[in-house]
Amino acid sequence: MEESAPGPKTRLCAFGPEIWTADGPSVSFFSFPYPTRMALIRLGDGGLFVWSPVALTAELRAEVEALGPPKFLVSPNKLHHLFLGEWKAAFPEAKLLASPGLRRRRKDLVFDADLDDAPDPGWAEDIDQVLFKGSVIMSEAVFFHHASRTAIFADLIENLPRDSVKGWRAVVARLDGVVEPNPGAPREWRLSFLDRKAARAALSRILAWKIERVLIAHGAPREHDAKAFVRRAFAWLS
Repeated sequence: MEESAPGPKTRLCAFGPEIWTADGPSVSFFSFPYPTRMALIRLGDGGLFVWSPVALTAELRAEVEALGPPKFLVSPNKLHHLFLGEWKAAFPEAKLLASPGLRRRRKDLVFDADLDDAPDPGWAEDIDQVLFKGSVIMSEAVFFHHASRTAIFADLIENLPRDSVKGWRAVVARLDGVVEPNPGAPREWRLSFLDRKAARAALSRILAWKIERVLIAHGAPREHDAKAFVRRAFAWLS
């Protein structure tokens, strides 16, 4: 993804117990404008788990520091990396976590660890995770925040606002299955899941969570019928 024009002023918004969101600028991906969103989770020790960080403005930095020290900077997949460098520069004590394939893409960054199929001991008491495998293109780490019962997806569930894409792009996005009211992963990514058994195993673990909210990077969060929303987004795996 490439950075595009700045969006609205970034401010933190409470999403549930010990979890906040912030919307960042839209980014351009193959000429399609994608809204961006990050999540902050305050861990039991007071440190912050920063998921898919957006552009770090002075206002956002001040609000983040008021909540606590960033402890982990997490990229859920190899596309969500644009602002990792500026966050690491601002918070050098935070550990930088790489999603599968990101080390090769961002050789300019020094990562402290890699995301896998089990939560890091530093956040295991507060957050569970599943590495959604099966695609020959990309794997994504999906997270679940216990206190707010929130499942967090990056690109496995996209649900772009209908008015965010126009003209031929709107047609392509609808065919791709990523525009309201039809949530899901882009069609070309779905087709890359050659190992459906691995993908279904990951989905089964996700659906075992007690999901009451769904937070996604590209589209409106879901705060009712959350598990049904997830099932619908993954109907392509049935």
